Amino acid sequence: MAILTTSGRSALATAVVSQPLHLAWGTGSAGWDITPVTESIGDAALMAEVGRRSSTYVGYCTPNTTGDIIVPTGRFASSDTPTNNIYLRFNFDFSDASTSTIREAAVFMGAVPVAGLPAGQKYFLPSQIQSQGILLAIERFPKIVRSATVRQSFEFVLTI
Repeated sequence: MAILTTSGRSALATAVVSQPLHLAWGTGSAGWDITPVTESIGDAALMAEVGRRSSTYVGYCTPNTTGDIIVPTGRFASSDTPTNNIYLRFNFDFSDASTSTIREAAVFMGAVPVAGLPAGQKYFLPSQIQSQGILLAIERFPKIVRSATVRQSFEFVLTI
């Protein structure tokens, strides 16, 4: 049996980084507030997407106990050299889904917006996405009640 090498993992991470990356968020189900639902490796979409935002920052990182990138899985330091760890940051604007209750979020690679949208548009409604792309990572969490006075941010480290 062959194994995927460190350099092979870095090459796959580089392929991911070269694609458009979006974080989609959704309302999920109100029933999750009573009985939480866990993610599945078979998930391919959100249950109830309300919109998605283009990545604010994409880069490589390495595990580092004193690193300045802090996520629930540990600490990392930025790397100029491709690694198998990808650091992603998404900063939603105040007005993005400002009246929604959010219970799920997912990173998508290679989404294609519909033609004719304004150049530089960073937030997309589901009707503005021609192809959702490939779901890379999904997370469900206790509800976040959106407010137009809060700018929501998400950070992830994806290890390939």
